[in-house]
Amino acid sequence: MKMKQALYLGAATAALALAAIAPTELRAQQSAAVTIDGDDIGGVVTSPSGPEAGVWVIAETTDLPTRFAKMVVTDDKGRYVIPDLPKASYTVWVRGYGLVDSPKVAGTPGKLLNLTATLAPTPAAAAEYYPGMYWYSMLKIPAESEFPGTGPKGNGIPPFLKNQHAWIDTIKNSCQSCHALGSKGVRTLSPKLGSFKNSHEAWERRLQSGQAMANMAITLGRLGPDKAIDLFSDWTDRIAAGELPSEKPARPQGIERNVVYSMWDWGLKGEYLHDAIASEKYTQTINANGPIYGSPEESSDMVPVLDPVKNTFTTIKHPYLDPQTPSTKTNTAGPSVYWGDDPIWDSHTSIHNPMIDDKGRIWFTAKLRPEDDNPAFCKKGSDHPSAKLVPLNTSARQLSMYDPKTQKWSLIDTCFNTQHLNFSHDGNYTLWTSAGGPQSGVVGWLNTKMYLATGSAEKSQGWTPLIVDTNGNGKRDAYVEANEPLDPTKDKRVMAAFYGVQPSPVDDTVWGQVMDVGFSRMDQPGYIVHLIPGSNPTETALAELFVPPDEGYGSRGLDLTTDGVLWTVLSSGHMASFDRRKCKAEIKGPEALTGKMCPEGWTLYKFPGPQFKGVTDKGSAQHAYYIWVDRLNTLGLGANVPIASTNGGEALTALVDGKFVTLRVPYPLGFFSKNVDGRIDDPSAGWKGKGIWTTFGSRAPFHNEGGIQNSPKLYKVQMRPDPLAN
Repeated sequence: MKMKQALYLGAATAALALAAIAPTELRAQQSAAVTIDGDDIGGVVTSPSGPEAGVWVIAETTDLPTRFAKMVVTDDKGRYVIPDLPKASYTVWVRGYGLVDSPKVAGTPGKLLNLTATLAPTPAAAAEYYPGMYWYSMLKIPAESEFPGTGPKGNGIPPFLKNQHAWIDTIKNSCQSCHALGSKGVRTLSPKLGSFKNSHEAWERRLQSGQAMANMAITLGRLGPDKAIDLFSDWTDRIAAGELPSEKPARPQGIERNVVYSMWDWGLKGEYLHDAIASEKYTQTINANGPIYGSPEESSDMVPVLDPVKNTFTTIKHPYLDPQTPSTKTNTAGPSVYWGDDPIWDSHTSIHNPMIDDKGRIWFTAKLRPEDDNPAFCKKGSDHPSAKLVPLNTSARQLSMYDPKTQKWSLIDTCFNTQHLNFSHDGNYTLWTSAGGPQSGVVGWLNTKMYLATGSAEKSQGWTPLIVDTNGNGKRDAYVEANEPLDPTKDKRVMAAFYGVQPSPVDDTVWGQVMDVGFSRMDQPGYIVHLIPGSNPTETALAELFVPPDEGYGSRGLDLTTDGVLWTVLSSGHMASFDRRKCKAEIKGPEALTGKMCPEGWTLYKFPGPQFKGVTDKGSAQHAYYIWVDRLNTLGLGANVPIASTNGGEALTALVDGKFVTLRVPYPLGFFSKNVDGRIDDPSAGWKGKGIWTTFGSRAPFHNEGGIQNSPKLYKVQMRPDPLAN
């Protein structure tokens, strides 16, 4: 049994003096004790203002095979316990709103450690620790009256941006979704950029930096180059002149103080990680205590693997079919103030999203060959059932599978593009995929049972266009194309494809989410799509379209509760739910194309935090990359709790009983999550036997705390019953 120690509030009382205290008084002091085991560090955080409640205590070590840190929040009396630390020597410090970092001191598990917090000397010093959202909310957005844009000879906004929502959606889903706008590296202009007449010229130069240069140029063109650069320049000029965010974040409150974060380095410097996967979605006991696998997307072909038990980091090289597959190393790039002319990304495979199946195998969306080299069976003239209906000439990303038991890869060439993937409950364990952008206009799938039995990618895959029942007869018929007028005798195709995809847990339908104009670059809303496959999806699938009502717009990502309620996040600054069961009308007829037939199915929740400067909508400047529903209560906030990857707020944000719980990750500053996954390692171990996993997923981790030394991070998040549980 581990030895326990107790530190009493006040901590200056000697054991001899305690012996002289009356029994009743002694029991009162013991009830306020911080109790630790031999693998904990605990104590009290105070400042000249007294006990510091709701601040973070961080313990970090480099003694293990990979860098490791653990973080907790102090309770209402300033007490803390960092539980279950691996044996090592730690550096410990305090971070919090209203503070600057305390001096770092040495700590050892099993020993009590009181800490002295350092009050921020100025509001500007305190604001350096605010989440990035508070800084980028200072960006001025063009007024509603400036839309639709009047072009380069008018107000500088392109005419295809028809409303303020489209401009905001572009900023969030084409800028903030890749790197944190509010990070120190973006909200300030580095003198290393060079000498310029003004900040407009400096911004023109910085937007040419690095291997994402072409992507940034496309986004800039969508916003209106000069208009956007003027607004970004004004933003950084005001910050340089000393302007601070208009609102201050609140310290963690209530159950937000029960959180425990564990962090590991698990990537190479200069690289970034997109997603992580820990277990199979439906049981979450698959791969218990096993390694976590990641996706390095555009930065590398090396799949990161983290063993959280041994605290070791390794990599597995992802193969590809064609040696002529291009690398991001050859991307057009300007010099970086961080890396000079060094092209730090080198990825042929663009590994985007992993998923673990019920046998512990890992499936990836990954590029296997050049984009324009689809197999003949995908194209016009093929007898493949899906190709006969919609021939496909290109796909930018395909599928792969890695079996940890055999350490062998299966490379699965698909005609359709892939972005995200999820398994269905059907007898074929069908792997449904999303395409990312809408341009292909199809939804693709792989019959994994057939593929594993035959090894034939051609026979095992299929795809369907999105067809809406506009003639209202309840079944799919001949249809007109998306660019053709309605025909009352036919159905109609919508030129859209999924970004998020999730098979329903209650039936054989599939839900998808389509990106809005800022990401899709198409003049159509960001739909939620209910795909009803039918007996032969290529020929029988029908699509129901839904868009959020009122001020909501710009869905991104989706997941479902165990009873089939859908959750998504919106670029309008909301989390939203949609319950198909509440729809009063049948979704059919010409009106079904609008997506507006079931407003009663929607509920919108405004994210915490400030709105953009000058924007009067009810939403928030908050941005969330994706959403995950904790169906099995692996975090500990309850079953079916939705959790958003709110990288604008550098947090995971859960909705519990209609109220938001913000789990800000304090270290390194600039935490940027794109995904969440859950795993149950030991069902009998309470909070210690489960948790959720996420990554530091910014494309530019060097913009944040640590600079070019800031390697990609993996986080495990757990909720204990109280802030002192160990």
